[in-house]
Amino acid sequence: MPETTSNDSLREEFNRWAEAGRGEGMEQEHLPITLPVLEKMRLRSTDNVLDVGCGAGWLSRRLAKMVPEGRVVGMDISDEMIRHARRSSVDFHNLLFVAGEVAQIPWQPNFFSHVISVESSYYWPDPAAGLKDISRVLSERGSAWILINYYRDNPHCHQWGSLLAVPTQLLSAEQWCGVFRDAGFKNVAHQRMVDRSPSPEVYTGRWFRDAEQLRAFKAEGALLLHGAKE
Repeated sequence: MPETTSNDSLREEFNRWAEAGRGEGMEQEHLPITLPVLEKMRLRSTDNVLDVGCGAGWLSRRLAKMVPEGRVVGMDISDEMIRHARRSSVDFHNLLFVAGEVAQIPWQPNFFSHVISVESSYYWPDPAAGLKDISRVLSERGSAWILINYYRDNPHCHQWGSLLAVPTQLLSAEQWCGVFRDAGFKNVAHQRMVDRSPSPEVYTGRWFRDAEQLRAFKAEGALLLHGAKE
């Protein structure tokens, strides 16, 4: 039997997520931290945008409305997520979904003005290879934007690693910035995106100890990293 790779394991895990309907719930969970990022990106109507780790396509559809004269490509390693995304996006003329991995993006060089990834990059088996290929498909002076909730500087998320079925990258903000710079990005910066959405009085999920830890996690904020290709 062929050896199972990290990408195979990722694909299988997120196919299971897709089949369980978890892709459709991502918008509600991630929109409060993502909307401010979209403002910072200052998209023009003619821009071409790549959404890496697009899941069921909630962000790709929002982006497609923001660039009506451009193109949005949503990419995910899970072919099942891509099927869900396509089924939900048939009314969009400027939106395309492709299955692929970030270290080998199935697209031509120098095409996208912006690349965004929300809650995906800590799953990448090789973040350095991923950012290098993101740079390849970006046009000159294009920008990359990565938003993640799982990073070393927020102690209230560290328990996630043991709860997930696939390996994850728990890097600090400075480590992520180093990966950006090593991939050739300039003007690399990071900031926190605080989640101001209401929290429940009682938390019964598996990701946090209790409601107090959830509130502390949201107060620390998600990590936004960005850099430009020159």
